[in-house]
Formats: sequence, C-alpha cells, structure tokens
Amino acid sequence: MVYVISIDGLPLMPCNNVIARLLLKQGKAKVKSKCPFTIKLLYETTNYIQELTLGIDTGSKEVGSAVADKNNNILYLSQIEIRNDIADKMTRRSKYRRNRRNRNTRYRMARWLNRKNSIKKNKFSPTMVSKISSHLREIKFVKSILPIFNIILETATFDPHALKDPEVLNHKWLYQKGTNYGFANSKAFVLDRDNYNCQYCNGKSKDKRLEVHHIIFRSDGGSDNAENLITLCKTCHDDVHEGKIKLKGGKAKGQLKYATQMNSIRIQLLKLLPYAQETFGYITKANRQFMNLPKEHYYDAVAIACQNNIFETGLINVNFKINLILFKKCVSDGDYQQSKGIRSQMRIPTGKIRGFRKFDKVLYGGKEYFIKGRMSSGYAILMNINGSKIDLKPTPKFDEMKRINARNSWIII
Repeated sequence: MVYVISIDGLPLMPCNNVIARLLLKQGKAKVKSKCPFTIKLLYETTNYIQELTLGIDTGSKEVGSAVADKNNNILYLSQIEIRNDIADKMTRRSKYRRNRRNRNTRYRMARWLNRKNSIKKNKFSPTMVSKISSHLREIKFVKSILPIFNIILETATFDPHALKDPEVLNHKWLYQKGTNYGFANSKAFVLDRDNYNCQYCNGKSKDKRLEVHHIIFRSDGGSDNAENLITLCKTCHDDVHEGKIKLKGGKAKGQLKYATQMNSIRIQLLKLLPYAQETFGYITKANRQFMNLPKEHYYDAVAIACQNNIFETGLINVNFKINLILFKKCVSDGDYQQSKGIRSQMRIPTGKIRGFRKFDKVLYGGKEYFIKGRMSSGYAILMNINGSKIDLKPTPKFDEMKRINARNSWIII
C-alpha cells in the first residue's frame, strides 16, 4: 500500500502498489518519501476520502500509533521511542560549563537567574517539552499522509501518594499525613524509626554519634526517601565510605517520575488537542483482547482506533491493509558539543564529512543502517535503530554506501 498526496499537498486515500507503479511510470506522480513510501500526484483529481480515525497510545517511553477506517481496515502502524536522555545531557553540559567558568573566569562573580527562560513562569522542563512535542509530531506526520477525521488518545492518571502508600486508598485522611508527619524532616523520622541505634553494629562500636546514611549513594542515583536511608554510627559510616562495609537494599531515585510525567502529558495533549476523544487503558485492554491481538504498543493503538466501531457496530474483526510497521526513534536535531578534551582543545566536526552526517540512513551491502560515527579518513561506524554498533569487516567506506535519508529529529525503519 502506498500513501498518496494530491497536487495541492492534501492527503488522499492510499492506493495499491500496482496503481502507484503505473502512475510513476506514466509520469503522473513523483516520489514524495521513501519511508513510508509516499507519492504526490502531478495532475488534478477528485478529493474522495473516507473518515479515518487515528488512535494514539500515549506514553513516557514509547508511543503507539494506528489509523483505521469504519470497517476496521488498518492503514497505518507505528511505534515511537521517545527521548529520555535529555536530563543527563543537560547535567553533563552544566558540569562542563562550570568547569570552563572556573578555568577562564574564576575571578568573576557567578550570575544566576539572569536569562528570560530562567524566570519564565509556567514553563516545562526540556524533557517534558520533548515528550509532548514527540506526540504532537507523530499526529502531525500521520495527518500529512492520511485524511484524519477523528483522534482518540489513550491517557492515564496516576496518584503518586497512593503508589507510595496504597493504604491511603482505604483511609483518605492519610493524604494529609505523609511519611514524615510529626517529624521535622526525613532525618528525624529515620532516627526515630531505627530507635536511635546503629543498624549495622547495634552499638558494638560504642560510638554514640549517629548519622543518617544513603544506602544507594546520591551520586549513584539514590533516593532521599526513607526507604533509602539508614541510621549508622560515625564509625560504621566512615567504614562504609572507605569501602570496608557494604550495605544491601536501598531505593533508586525517580521510581515515580514516569507516572508524574504521564499526568502532565495527558493535561497538555488534551489542552492542545481539544477536539480529540479521550479513552483509558482498561477499555483498550478489553477491546484488544476481543480482537485477539498481542500486547504491543501499536496493537494497543489499533484497539484505540477501532474503539468507536466496536461500540457502534460491534465489529471486532481487523483487516491489516499494510504488512509493515514503522519503528521510529527520536534523536537530537544536531550535535551541540563542538569540542572535546580536558581543555576543549580538540575540535569535533559536526558538519558533513564527504556528504554524510551522524544518524544519516545509508544503504551498505544491500542493507539499511544508520551512521553512528564518522572518520575523516573516509570510514564510518554503522548501527541499527536501537543504537547498537554493527561489527562489519572491513570497516565500511563512504564510497561504498549510499545515503537514503538525511538526518532528522527521528530515525525510522
């Protein structure tokens, strides 16, 4: 199946491969995109279209997308992997900036909150902006190749307090009394919980100085919650940091960050797409089981797109008009690191090298790969869509590969 765009740039109903081949051969159409294969008509035609429904399985890590008509014919399937590396990259960038400031301008007073973006109200973090934009971009992309009339979003709301302490669902008054209720801070709660006693030596060291220790170090991503805190005497505490004692257990930070992100994603998508219909996971699960489909994000999207047909006509049979699924992975628009080395003395080429950039999709040896790294000597390191390096011998040369798609903010197969 081939997607079709009119001469005016409006999406039409897709056609069969045979018809697309004839149109291209007769010069009545041209290739608009190769992945997914899309043609653009070069002559005026009637704009006969059907009412198609786009189903979106929203997520904080992966997003599923599918398009169905009134007869449960599936015309589009895709799964998008969203970026989750932005916060780490910005932390690293902040470290480099602080190091550079200390080297070059250490006599100048540090300036904070002196940029408009720093004091802007109602702003989202770069991670949240990226995730919301990824959802909107997928919707915009589908609407550019198919005539979408309805959009159904599967959203979810989470209660972080109940996820931490399920007992609040039975006793609502516990919402007003958190873990540290009645204590000045987490340290006071942990000391009281451990009966003011070292939990490793139980007082055998005779050291009366007590300290609260992170079982998983904060530098390793440990949480500040009570589950990751323990009371130790100073002697045992020093031995832990010297490596003489190893503690077990603990809790990493950010266990509920994806639940919190989904709450914000839901609110923003419904605000930006007021015409979209909202559905929930338990409805999608029931419909997917009726259709006898396995658990995948794109199959969830199929159940979402066919939801209205199931409710109105009871139709649960699905007919897949396509035999390919688009897998997309969001990547950065460009390489913003311009140099490397302790003193940033080595320049990193971020432009093209012999016509190729990082993340370009290339054809090498009859197979499709993505460029992971480039060498000025004319060689490249190739990878798959998951970012795993492909061990090829001899090392691929630029002269032996052909670029299929230029770098974009997502890579697609």
